[in-house]
Amino acid sequence: MKRPAQSVHRILVITVLMLAPLTGAGAADTATPLERPNIVFILADDLGYGDVGCYGCTDIQTPVLDQLATEGVRFTDFYANAAVCSPTRIAFLTGRYQQRLGLDNALYYQEMGRGLPTDGETIADDLRSAGYTTGISGKWHVGYDRQRQPHQQGFDHFFGLLGGNHHYFDHMDRIGVPDLWLDNAPIKREGYSTDLITEDAITFIESHHEAPFFLYLSHAAPHFPYQAPGDRDKPVKPKTKSWQQGDRETYVAMVERMDDGIGKVLATLDALDLRQKTLVVFTSDNGGSTWSRNAPLRGEKSTIWEGGVRVPCLARWPGVLPEGQVTSQVGITMDWTATFRRLAGVANDDAGEDGMDLLPVLTGQEPNQTRTLFWRRKKGPVRKNVEEGLAVRKGKWKLIKQATGERYLFDLQSDIGETQNLIDQHPDLAANLDAELVAWEERVEAQ
Repeated sequence: MKRPAQSVHRILVITVLMLAPLTGAGAADTATPLERPNIVFILADDLGYGDVGCYGCTDIQTPVLDQLATEGVRFTDFYANAAVCSPTRIAFLTGRYQQRLGLDNALYYQEMGRGLPTDGETIADDLRSAGYTTGISGKWHVGYDRQRQPHQQGFDHFFGLLGGNHHYFDHMDRIGVPDLWLDNAPIKREGYSTDLITEDAITFIESHHEAPFFLYLSHAAPHFPYQAPGDRDKPVKPKTKSWQQGDRETYVAMVERMDDGIGKVLATLDALDLRQKTLVVFTSDNGGSTWSRNAPLRGEKSTIWEGGVRVPCLARWPGVLPEGQVTSQVGITMDWTATFRRLAGVANDDAGEDGMDLLPVLTGQEPNQTRTLFWRRKKGPVRKNVEEGLAVRKGKWKLIKQATGERYLFDLQSDIGETQNLIDQHPDLAANLDAELVAWEERVEAQ
């Protein structure tokens, strides 16, 4: 059930003043009576771990994201909650393992009856109860039913697509159904989807900057169909192979256009004097797919190898987060849910939260925390061609159990590419991690 609205009494300026000595000369500039920061959470779709300049990419120009890393914190060991999109997005919106909600796989086109609980509670509900105006610009993909749509799940504003992908110019999904929405109504609008999403995000910020706001900037890019900004006349048709055909050149153009749009959003924050009043987070919903670069990781989207679940992640909050820091703290999508809730003064009720507040570690108040994280891939009611399996990471160790019976144990600290299976060298460790997986499955299945 949805939690009742909570009054917020914690004044963030106390935290900021306590942290000022840790964050450099610019920290003094944040000593203003700010109760809660604005929050901009930017989620790319199918972006590879190595597809950003600051993660080693050389053929994609991402100056905005690279500058974000220079001005904030870059994670080396950050993970998506799942190897595909819908489960990760549900985990972010609820702050819980998606398996607790019965979603191990992505929703199919126009699939009804699955997704977010109709009587659940999202991060948007929580932040709105704490006085935030809430908006999503971009992709939803966690429920087609009316009660599972953004307006009914805590968002004051929604512009974008309900499904997993759509034509970047004609705005219809892969089976030909129009999929562009403003709040609860389908609309028609000319333009390239990435640009339209950027424009809507800017309008939302400009319209709601006088009070705390939460913007979920959920890009469709660089998910297929592979269409660059100049591909208006490229033949991409529903229900045909053309929907998923592309090349690296097109993918590069899509990522670069997204980077440019993010730059415009950040410039809007600067123009409104909101830079130091806003926490900006960027990450991806899962590993990269066909034309992506996941190097130096093994695997890709839809697998529980590192390439399917480890993703880029950047965070900037001038004066609070240190500049130019690289952190090896292990994190996962739903950690940002817990972090945002704490910043807004929403209490942790334990039973409804699986993530960790990252801010104490990122600001140096606490040392890096050893984490134990879990992943599971299963077939869905429509999507049957799935490589099923389970994985757990505890500290530097990762155990993978494939449904076909293969088992793998890796030391990710020395073998990020998962090349050396150590299952025979460490049978007791493998057995202990296996037991933790069994116990985790029992916990999430119980709910």
